[in-house]
Amino acid sequence: MLKLKRVYEDVSGQDGKRILVDGIWPRGVKKEELEHDEWMKEIAPSSELRKWFDHDPDKWDEFKEKYKKELDDCKEVLMQIKEDSDGHNVTLLYAAKDEKHNQAVVIKEYIEDLK
Repeated sequence: MLKLKRVYEDVSGQDGKRILVDGIWPRGVKKEELEHDEWMKEIAPSSELRKWFDHDPDKWDEFKEKYKKELDDCKEVLMQIKEDSDGHNVTLLYAAKDEKHNQAVVIKEYIEDLK
């Protein structure tokens, strides 16, 4: 099962494999203190797209469309996450305050749509 969680939330035994999907390290979190298995910067939005979006919900639909095009170049990595989550918990970690409009939401949706 693929799940989403902010990096600032407590670790749970139900998290399974924990993958940070931010392109930059989360503010206020020490690298040695974040419990995570991997940091997959390569699947984060490009700096250009991240800065353009700037967590503006009015840009959400266009952000999703543009970001999914970027994710097309990462299908192999995303397919591995999909396989890892088949019968096991995998949690995508992100730092954004907005729990509905962030890259982890798009990544999860993209992975769930992979065939």
